[in-house]
Amino acid sequence: MKRNKLIFYLIAAVVVIVIYQIMSSSLSQPGLEQFEGKYEELGFYRNENNTGPVVRVYAIRALDPSQEWMKEFADAQPHTKYGRTLVFFFSSELTEKVTLSPQEPFFPEEFQPFLLAQFEKTPMGEVRFLPVNQ
Repeated sequence: MKRNKLIFYLIAAVVVIVIYQIMSSSLSQPGLEQFEGKYEELGFYRNENNTGPVVRVYAIRALDPSQEWMKEFADAQPHTKYGRTLVFFFSSELTEKVTLSPQEPFFPEEFQPFLLAQFEKTPMGEVRFLPVNQ
């Protein structure tokens, strides 16, 4: 009888430790707050199609020109299976809002000189990050 209680308490302790580890690692992951001060959203488009491919297009003013955070930021954006996520990074010189569309060109041509980089996550989940040579 004592042996059964000991085994029960050991199993219960292991379960509690595993649940604690899972919860603490899940809740301690960095979110978009790690990018604060590095960007400003200039525009966003999402199609209304919830039954088919979802297209998301973001226009971001990069306050920090480092391409490393741009890749990480873009990859952290929502993506739907078989959908498409596009993120366009513009220089800090661009101050006006950007009207986006789901087809190319995704933004007005007049903003092309301000483009620093673009990111795409394809319908199959492939990631493409293309810096634009200024």
